[in-house]
Amino acid sequence: MEASGRTAPGPGEHKAAVVPEDPTHGVGEEEPSDAVTRAIADARRAARAAGLTADDDDSDDGPEQRGRGGARLTSFTFHLGDLGSAAHAGKVEAALNLLPGVQARVVYSTSMAWVTAPESLQPDVLRDVMTDAGVDSWLTVASLRRRAERLARARPTSVNAHLHRENRDRTPRSGGSFHQLGQRRRRQTGGTEVLYTARNLITGARLLVAVLFGLPVVVLQLFPEWQFDYWQWICLAMSTPVVLWCAWPFHRAMLGGLRRGMPALDAASSAAILLAYLYSMAELLTSSTGDLGWRSGNILISWGYQTDAVFFDVACGCTILLLFGRLASRRTRLRSLLALNMLSVERAGDVTVVRKSRYGKPVKQMIPSTEVRVGDDVIVGVGSVIPCDGEVVGGRSTVEAGPFTGGRGETAVEVGASVYAGSRNTGGQLKVRVNRTGSRTRIAAVRRWIAAAEREENRLEQLATRTASLLVPWAVAIAAIAAVGWLTIAESVTAAVATALTVLVSVAPVALALSTTLALRLGLARAASSGMLLRDTGTVHRLAAVDTIIFNRAGTLTTGPMNVVGVTAAKGEVAELVLRVAGALSLESPHGVSRAIVRADRESRDSGAGGDKVPHWLEAGPVEVDPRGVFTATVDLPVTDPGTGEQTVRPVQAELWRPRDLSELGDPTLANAVLSGGAPLVVSWRGKARGVINVADSIKPDAESSVHWLEDAGVETYMLSRDTYPVARRMADSIGISKVLAGIIPARKAATVRSVHAQGATVAMVGDQDVLDCLDVADVGILMGSADRLDNLGGDHGQARGLDSAASDVVIIREDVAVVAESVNLARHVRATVDWNLWLAWGYNIIALVLAVSGFLNPLLATALMLGSSLLIEWRSARISHRDYSIGDPLGREGADVSGSRSDTRLGRLRAWAGENLSPWQSR
Repeated sequence: MEASGRTAPGPGEHKAAVVPEDPTHGVGEEEPSDAVTRAIADARRAARAAGLTADDDDSDDGPEQRGRGGARLTSFTFHLGDLGSAAHAGKVEAALNLLPGVQARVVYSTSMAWVTAPESLQPDVLRDVMTDAGVDSWLTVASLRRRAERLARARPTSVNAHLHRENRDRTPRSGGSFHQLGQRRRRQTGGTEVLYTARNLITGARLLVAVLFGLPVVVLQLFPEWQFDYWQWICLAMSTPVVLWCAWPFHRAMLGGLRRGMPALDAASSAAILLAYLYSMAELLTSSTGDLGWRSGNILISWGYQTDAVFFDVACGCTILLLFGRLASRRTRLRSLLALNMLSVERAGDVTVVRKSRYGKPVKQMIPSTEVRVGDDVIVGVGSVIPCDGEVVGGRSTVEAGPFTGGRGETAVEVGASVYAGSRNTGGQLKVRVNRTGSRTRIAAVRRWIAAAEREENRLEQLATRTASLLVPWAVAIAAIAAVGWLTIAESVTAAVATALTVLVSVAPVALALSTTLALRLGLARAASSGMLLRDTGTVHRLAAVDTIIFNRAGTLTTGPMNVVGVTAAKGEVAELVLRVAGALSLESPHGVSRAIVRADRESRDSGAGGDKVPHWLEAGPVEVDPRGVFTATVDLPVTDPGTGEQTVRPVQAELWRPRDLSELGDPTLANAVLSGGAPLVVSWRGKARGVINVADSIKPDAESSVHWLEDAGVETYMLSRDTYPVARRMADSIGISKVLAGIIPARKAATVRSVHAQGATVAMVGDQDVLDCLDVADVGILMGSADRLDNLGGDHGQARGLDSAASDVVIIREDVAVVAESVNLARHVRATVDWNLWLAWGYNIIALVLAVSGFLNPLLATALMLGSSLLIEWRSARISHRDYSIGDPLGREGADVSGSRSDTRLGRLRAWAGENLSPWQSR
């Protein structure tokens, strides 16, 4: 609490009452506010004791946090208007911090205020304070949405509150065992989990009892020479606990499915166990099979069942095999259900921040990570989790980036480097300046993306499971028809029952349900853990079908900051003046090329290049950018009078543009400069080209091997560039790209991608945020770029331009080109696994039903084959999580599905053609 003791004004007042600052004031008497607080607390305790309200103390949902003193806090973000200066921003911040319980940070560069306040404080109070400070303010869209959600989650009352509390108490909050996580996952899948046998009922104890009691029954019936008098009655006694207790999970699933009108996947097996047991017991009670000396033969097919028989071996054998198979697959299935949920990072606890006190001195304080504000300096110790996205302002260390980097290990960071929430500091102590917190961090965007992918996967799983469950009633109908047919043809009830049992135990709806969903789910999880976020399961199929990949040159194939590598002036012009004009035109642009020109201009000006003939600073009017990307503005330039020789400053219209054709330049010197290397930009004024500036960046070291792998895999590669064709072709040849789309202005890039698609190609477009429109028109849009640009949320309306962008189907968090090839490799393997699983599931069920109906399949053998098909599908799908998808050596390695081969002669010709002629900027 501030020493001033101001209280929060109401919505219609701006004056605050002053409370005495004496800390001993009021001892022995109760302040009115304290009395009200105590009365409210007593009322809440009484309500909780009566079960009439939810327990607020246990809730930590939503954007609200609990302060160190126990008060509930919430956060607001305001846009600020009329913020004149940094000093004005400081006054607004000081005015907000005078409010009790309010901690505010005003950032002048972004004209935004970040406020943490008590939950009871209305945002209108904050707005009134900022209005008094001379600033107009309004809440951001994200803050309005969070506030609306919080108000919509009003605490339930009366009986509903009691039920709400009980339901909440049953739900594990975090961590927990696989069983607890499975319960939580079942509540999220919309009810299809009831179609699976309850995993918590399938235990090792049931399997042990089934083996101890059931295995002797199976052995006695398989080996007639071991049978003795009344052995069949002993089999009945030993089969009873196996059928009634050990097989209860399958019976319970069948009853649950019948109650909901949805056949359980193991319902057919449950029916077969009960039918075998009940028919055998009836045979013992009503026929000669219960006689003292009766013996059973070893019958393998239905054609042998011409006389009375018992099927205790089928009941016990099916139970043993089902319990064993479901226990073997339970952990694999549960891990697959939780695969995406388990891609999480540890949340930061209390953190140390450095903030200025009311006297302007920096003070360290320990606060919960949820109270960190933009602009704070956070001290991150060794082994601690970074709680925010920010920039390192002190220290040097190594950072482990978390589960979304493809196992790329630790990264060295120093002052100026970007770090992200969820990363772990593994080296020395760091001081991090907070840039983004909460829902604006990269890890939050990743979680939203994964949550959306999981919702889509859940929908697909429900559809697949419900479809597979339809196989059960069809199996029952086929079993009944087959039994009637065998009864008619063979005139044997025993043969009819044997055939019906074989049909019921041979169908494998579980294998059919898992054939697609398991592989796709594991594929999404594996992609996320490797730094590739796939939007949904449909993206996997589209990416696997891609036969053409278009790379936008900037932001994908190159790395590092762009630099000016040459300035060439036309005859009679000064190179330093050309650079000054380009810097004036590029000053307000955030593009990497513009930043490189401004940086080179500043370095040239600071070094005094050009002498007194070139002004150190040029005044420029508003810069306009036309659809072709031409920068145009009026610039005050020194002009020499031809008659008198005097130099005067006059406003001149200047332009900065990229050439598409050498004929646009006219001057041979400038034409040669365009072809000398790097991306050329032309500076002109008064309608005449005055100079060329070459800007270059470095090609990523793995670009050539990645393109080589894609070409070997049958994917045709394109490069999209604004550069002239000779410049773009030279760079493409240096890394092995097949085709070049050169001289394409930004406004025409999307149409160019659409034209490639119109030629019949399945196109994947790889680009950064500058070409989102291209990603939108491609079959698969792959958003790639520097990691600190993937997370920018742009616009006053809160539209996402990074991880949340709707234009991208795949988001690449890593910065290497190899990840593009790995994503294609992964998608192809997942699709191949899904296709193989489907053929296996349908092929097995069809063949098994044919053999069962024709009487050539024994019920025990049918059960083993049914479980084998399910386990085989699970095993093949589980390989997705362990397979190596890295491209490794360009000539291929294990784990890379390369089809076809590329001619070494072709690559040799490309290198021979371009090798010695590459300019230095391309060789780096």
